[in-house]
Amino acid sequence: MWGMSAVSEADRLDRIQTLKVLRRAFVMARAQRRLFLSALGFVFVGTLVTLAGPTLVRYGIDHGIRNKNGSALNRTVALYVLVVIVGYITARMQFIAINRAGEGFLRELRITVFGKLQKQSMAFFDREKAGVLVSRMTADIESMSELVQFGLLQFVSAFLLLILATALLAVLSWQLLIVAMVVLPVLIVASIKFQRISNNAYLDVRENVGNNLSTLQEGITGVRVIQAYGQQANRSKRFRLSNRALFDSHMYSVKISTWYFGLIEFAGIAATGAIIGFGGYLVHQGTTTIGTVTAFVLLLANLFDPVQQLSQLYNTVQSSTAALHKLFVIIDAVPDVDEVAHPTELSTRGALVVDHVTFAYAGNDREVLKDVTISVADGERLALVGPTGAGKSTLAKLMARLYDPSETNGHRGTVSYGGVDLRQASNSDLRRRIVVVPQEGFCFSGSIRENIRIARSTASDGEIEEALVSIGALERFTEFPEGLDTDVRERGSRLSAGERQLIALARAALVNPAVLVLDEATSNLDPGTEAVVEHALESLMIGRTVIVVAHRLSTIRRADRIGVIDHGELVELGTHAELVELKGRYAALSDAWDRSQPQR
Repeated sequence: MWGMSAVSEADRLDRIQTLKVLRRAFVMARAQRRLFLSALGFVFVGTLVTLAGPTLVRYGIDHGIRNKNGSALNRTVALYVLVVIVGYITARMQFIAINRAGEGFLRELRITVFGKLQKQSMAFFDREKAGVLVSRMTADIESMSELVQFGLLQFVSAFLLLILATALLAVLSWQLLIVAMVVLPVLIVASIKFQRISNNAYLDVRENVGNNLSTLQEGITGVRVIQAYGQQANRSKRFRLSNRALFDSHMYSVKISTWYFGLIEFAGIAATGAIIGFGGYLVHQGTTTIGTVTAFVLLLANLFDPVQQLSQLYNTVQSSTAALHKLFVIIDAVPDVDEVAHPTELSTRGALVVDHVTFAYAGNDREVLKDVTISVADGERLALVGPTGAGKSTLAKLMARLYDPSETNGHRGTVSYGGVDLRQASNSDLRRRIVVVPQEGFCFSGSIRENIRIARSTASDGEIEEALVSIGALERFTEFPEGLDTDVRERGSRLSAGERQLIALARAALVNPAVLVLDEATSNLDPGTEAVVEHALESLMIGRTVIVVAHRLSTIRRADRIGVIDHGELVELGTHAELVELKGRYAALSDAWDRSQPQR
């Protein structure tokens, strides 16, 4: 069916780009090459079978019916039945081979793209929207299924049939072929116009589908607000308008389809009529036979099908190559935080040193950090404080090498641990030494045990329980009906925010790192679970170097030193008492926190 694929002008590739993308796709599909070749073989056999039918009919009429030769007619019937059986078997084998090859290619493509996404650094996900990446893995790959499963073989089959049928027609009667070619200019012009307007029409349908789904989603997810303000009628009117726009775009696409296929059908009928008329004249003149005219009419019907298929497949090829190009961009993306070829091993203990580090997020000229230098001694607790957007969380992420420092005026600062630049360490070694506990404990679908084991896939059940014991959280989870085998459901919806954060802390305990980076790990907790998580945090921090992005005064005062970040600069550094005595920005923050506490 036409219109299942379309591509905007912005995404459309030129001929050279299209060929380059297809060539690369063929290289990627080398594991499926044998299946693709066998499918092509079946296509060739199927094409010959299609042409054999009219040829046998011609022989049967001219040598069997016309000459009243029963044996020739019986031979023709037997061969025709054999051709039909071969055609049926070939079509089934072709279908199985191309679907196995196509699905195999798409499976490997999904795995490759997902693997590349998992290796990308945080900067990549800052630049790319999650919805767009999901669309690449779903809609873009699915848009290629039509091409790899049917489109390519249809294209080859149609092209092969067009060439071989034209050659056979020329052999049968070049005079009749010239008559048939009279409608060819009409078909070419109509097909070119159809390619253009059908693509635009489907783009309009796709846009209206998106708008209609968006309106529907808003109406369902926002139903409480809609009902609270009595806006049901307005929202229903908005949905009717978007639904009408979708209906109109669909009807326009149907009108285009009706016009094009109607014209192709009319051209076929006109050509057939001309062939029968002129063929009858040639038969009367004795220059051709009735069987030849009959075969010509049958072959001509097969000639119009490839023209339709090729015009429809044009948009499919354009859409699929555009989708492949976007996926290759992801595959080719080099992680901003990459691993060196020959990494240096990190020591088990040491100072974490930030040396003249400047940083700006990709696509943003504003520097989030400006020439920051700070050293955290082995076993020291450093609290980073400051107003929202000051850069304290960014500094913590740089200290864990979730990002690398930016280059400024030809100079790039360094973050080192135990005297080794973090950029020279392997990713696995780095994640064993430095662990980040984020603001929100994210849970995956699965059990509590499986969620903790994410930190170290080889950990035994006993080691997982020991990690929970070390932060005083084992009893909390064993009270569940299924204990550690309790399914937390999607995004941990079965657990409270505090319980999800306890799982995050248990992951860190399982790794047993030398450096712990806490990015406001207790900021989203309710008072009921905050005390439990605070106790777990305190247990986890014992004997480790800790960098904590803090906003609670109790957490800050327990730190050995406090660094005040403001407008991307380290403006103050010292103990709580030293900074209060300084009467600077920290003293003002501390005073504000004191005044915000409820009076007893």
